[in-house]
Amino acid sequence: MFTSRAEYRLMLREDNADLRLTEAGRAAGTVDDVRWGAFCRKRDAIAAEREKLKHTYVSTGFQQKHSQYDVLRRPEATYESVVDDRHCDAAVSEQVEIQAKYEGYIERQRQEVARRKEFEALRLPPTIDYREVRGLSVEVQQKLNRHLPETIGQAARISGVTPAAISLLLVHLKRGFRAPQKKMA
Repeated sequence: MFTSRAEYRLMLREDNADLRLTEAGRAAGTVDDVRWGAFCRKRDAIAAEREKLKHTYVSTGFQQKHSQYDVLRRPEATYESVVDDRHCDAAVSEQVEIQAKYEGYIERQRQEVARRKEFEALRLPPTIDYREVRGLSVEVQQKLNRHLPETIGQAARISGVTPAAISLLLVHLKRGFRAPQKKMA
């Protein structure tokens, strides 16, 4: 899979593949006891180090104290510059630093995923003419009119229909879709 093409690439990083997939592999029977033990130790060490940093405070200016974890979230900060007692494994400290720096962005992405799931089953009116949806490219209009998806989820899975196009479609529906009027002769 090309993560550059993935919709949620902040969560689908190479550095956290083991944290995302090892439990599923264990459930499927493809992760042996040795690998599982190593994974559990790493996962637990990351969690413990994060908690330690969240509860260890340092002075960062006049009378200001911040947790080491909050300091680590700053772009210029590194694990080595923040933590005096470097007792943990390099892979653990690297993952803690990455999680700290990306935490806000990842939380925003999780909220986006939840919002998209909420709209997944939203039904599209069968009489909608996608040429009337402002902002949609001609290509997307044609694809939607050709496939006539029944839900937002189906529309989102059509090749070439972007998340931005789905957002435009949602705005169109929110504004109050009106069925085309039949012309009087």
